[in-house]
Amino acid sequence: MYFLPNDLDDYIVAHSQDEPQILKDLTRETHQKVLQAIMLSGAYQGRVLSMISHLKAPKRVLELGTFTGYSALCIAEGMPANSELITIDVNEELEDMAGKYFTRFRETCLPAGRTKTDAVTFTQKIGPALDIIPKLDGKFDMVFIDADKPNYINYFHAIMEKVNPGALIISDNVLWHGKVVEELNPKDSSTPILLEFNKQLKEDPRLQTVLFSVRDGLTLSRVL
Repeated sequence: MYFLPNDLDDYIVAHSQDEPQILKDLTRETHQKVLQAIMLSGAYQGRVLSMISHLKAPKRVLELGTFTGYSALCIAEGMPANSELITIDVNEELEDMAGKYFTRFRETCLPAGRTKTDAVTFTQKIGPALDIIPKLDGKFDMVFIDADKPNYINYFHAIMEKVNPGALIISDNVLWHGKVVEELNPKDSSTPILLEFNKQLKEDPRLQTVLFSVRDGLTLSRVL
């Protein structure tokens, strides 16, 4: 979703870091083989995720909504040695595609001085996130929420039991194509949840929250 004029958006993208080749290849393959390729985070949002990850340098990351692995790879760019990224999705048909790029990242996208033995570990889990999250051991330094919108509030409550103080929670699609400021459609099950979710992030005393107008809306919350 683009809320800015095309020429201004093009200028912003042109003056931001280019996406790595591995992500260009993943984007191409996703558009060739997968329906709803629009679900990809995309080059600009990917650079935003990469920047946030570099600034935070999280040792453990939880992602809800793998799709073909684009956002996970962007976040992994900023993760330090011997770190772990756990990503959850219900679609087992895309597991192998994402896994292929995770392996390639571990083998070829290593910062100077790093080896395969201390590269980011990717753990893919298939199934309903609300069933999987309570079973995960330990806590996380960053969480990226980009899964089915009607469960956003449920995901929020589940992950708050699994985050460290100072952890970052990044929530995608929080503007929902602009529907959050439009008259509600009675048949729309996602927008009411996102309205409540956005309100909860703003008002929760455990969080410091800023909503960014990045693509379809990206909220950054810091656990106090």
